[in-house]
Amino acid sequence: MNRYQRCARSAGAIALSAFLAACGGDKDDDDDKKPVAETPIAQPAAVQIAFMPDIHFHDIYADFKDGSFPGIPNPKRGDNATIRTMYAQLTSTRLFNENYFAFLAALDDAATRGVKFIALPGDFSDDGQPVHMRGLVKVMDEYATKYGIQFFAAPGNHDPVRPFNQANGKSDYLGLDPVSGAIGFSQPIYSRGGNAACSTPYAGDWARVGDTYCTEEVLHMGYAGITDALAQHGFMPKPQYVYYETPYSTYKYEDYNYNTAVAQAGWINRQYEICAQGTGGPNKPANYTFCKMVPDTSYVVEPVKGVWLVGLDANVYVPTGNGPNDFTGSGDQGYNKMLTHKSHVIKWLADVVARGKAQGKQVIAFSHFPMTEFFNGASDDIEALLGANKMQMVRRPAENTTRALAETGLKVHVGGHMHFNDMAVRTYGGDKALFNIQAPSMAAYVPAYKLMTMQSASEIEVQTIRLDKVPRFDELFDLYRAENAYDVPPRWNVSILDAKDYGDFNYRYMSELVRLRLLNDDWRCEMRELVKSPLTGADMLVLSQLRTTVTLAELKNTGNQNKLTPEFFNCLYAAGGPNASNPAYAADLADAETRAQALAQAHGMRLTDFAKWQALDLAGDFVRLANAGDLAYADIPAQRASQYKLLAQALSQTNAGLQLNGDRVSDANTLADMFKARFKPLMAIMLKLADGLPSEHIRLDLKSNSVVNLSTQPSPF
Repeated sequence: MNRYQRCARSAGAIALSAFLAACGGDKDDDDDKKPVAETPIAQPAAVQIAFMPDIHFHDIYADFKDGSFPGIPNPKRGDNATIRTMYAQLTSTRLFNENYFAFLAALDDAATRGVKFIALPGDFSDDGQPVHMRGLVKVMDEYATKYGIQFFAAPGNHDPVRPFNQANGKSDYLGLDPVSGAIGFSQPIYSRGGNAACSTPYAGDWARVGDTYCTEEVLHMGYAGITDALAQHGFMPKPQYVYYETPYSTYKYEDYNYNTAVAQAGWINRQYEICAQGTGGPNKPANYTFCKMVPDTSYVVEPVKGVWLVGLDANVYVPTGNGPNDFTGSGDQGYNKMLTHKSHVIKWLADVVARGKAQGKQVIAFSHFPMTEFFNGASDDIEALLGANKMQMVRRPAENTTRALAETGLKVHVGGHMHFNDMAVRTYGGDKALFNIQAPSMAAYVPAYKLMTMQSASEIEVQTIRLDKVPRFDELFDLYRAENAYDVPPRWNVSILDAKDYGDFNYRYMSELVRLRLLNDDWRCEMRELVKSPLTGADMLVLSQLRTTVTLAELKNTGNQNKLTPEFFNCLYAAGGPNASNPAYAADLADAETRAQALAQAHGMRLTDFAKWQALDLAGDFVRLANAGDLAYADIPAQRASQYKLLAQALSQTNAGLQLNGDRVSDANTLADMFKARFKPLMAIMLKLADGLPSEHIRLDLKSNSVVNLSTQPSPF
């Protein structure tokens, strides 16, 4: 057992600072006491690394090798498509199908730029299914052979979904109606035990049970299958690497030997004990329960002399029972749990950074999860407005977590998981600073990847490569049109298929995702129904100026309701007060419109121009800014952005409170108070989201711990 295994298993619930002090380094104890001279970093000039997280590869022309699911004929190509329905895509935070073409386009773009190193910070697969992993590896092998590209994978919460194989599947592959043969049927495909149909005994490798295909091609593989598939793409040493180690290696850099590295990288050596309460080991507290051995794929590789690329396995699967696969998922754990349940990897990271600095290496880390807050400091405001854990807030690293990560000495980290584009810097005195780059997903809005160029020891250029133009992006559209016609009434807006390119397709996808899911998931009921109503921007500016004593209960029975819907009123708590119609509202509304017109005119605008966009457009732009930061600038017209700013300014001068019953707004409030109390903070958050650090094209200055904007993209705000 090596030093890290002994140390990690004895760490238990020791605080991180004490743990780092207690475990020592990768040297003999006597060596630890000797001062180490630092070697100036001198890697080859202009080393480029592309970061492509959250590919979520789904093989859209997959070969189910057991002969089970044949797919459906695609008239545009002739092959059978093995795809998910468009409705499944539009209600998911990732595309399942078109990202296949985006991945190929990204690889072609990187190859054209001469990029030789591509890092995959997790969720490279759909859900670790054999049928899709084979397709992913085939593509990676082809580009490695043709262009000499080396891939370096780190796992995400979708690869694997759990540490060990898990029965599963999907209910919404696009299929043929069993009776009519029409395209549009939501075809269930599950592995043995994945659903009720496939839990019945059947002979052979696969079966058709009722309407369900039962096949092991769609089970969720654990670490064993995924690491075996990608052994030559980062998870194991290769002869051409200058250096490779894992947290469980025992050799020193100067003694590196490929054969030794391969032997020590074997999976029997790369395991650690995790318990429900924290990191396990022989000295774990007596009250620790459900302790199990789990693989860890973390590694540091030197693909070119002078650059250490650290692939961190930041998946934390917390045991929940005694069963072999009783674990939580890792999606909501991240680095908060890494510090408590996988602390030996954090300790190893600190040692790698220190050794890399001493040897003059440029150390860059990547993993699936963010290391910092990702909403430009607006996270607390978002939780105050929308409630706890909305907008994926459960995935936010605590500030103490970020500080602990910065104290490892790590300077630069690239993360994924959120499908966000973001840039954050945290400084903690002295030279302790952490740059966290959230790389966007090509399976979501805005589709892109990050290209890092190490220009010098202290300067790193990071460019965001948008994937607006993707060949074949509309190859499946005829199948989607058939699906849309099959569903009566249609479940999604077919105009998305009018997209002119992949960027436009993603813009429209985000609009539908907001309408069909995100408003329901994240927004308070009255806010959601207000923006889903026919309100325009002009109506919203008028509401910012509204002064009335007419309650919502009265307004419900008053003729002019500002286009409010029954669904909006259903969100309210009935306080039991007067609810008869109140004719005074008409005069109040007319007065508010007059003041709104004057306000717009005073700022060189016209109220009629605000009427060109809907409240739902504002909700979409809010989410776009939250997800894409300055990449969203290109999709928000400058005039509309100016109108958003004026609306925010108008609301900032108000101070309305709300009568609540639990989380429900009382109908004893006025519409004016409800709108101002909810949308004043919303607009303030929106402007904060629009005013973050630049990220589209930047230079990281590691001496001054600052970000230099190299972009020519102007902000519309």
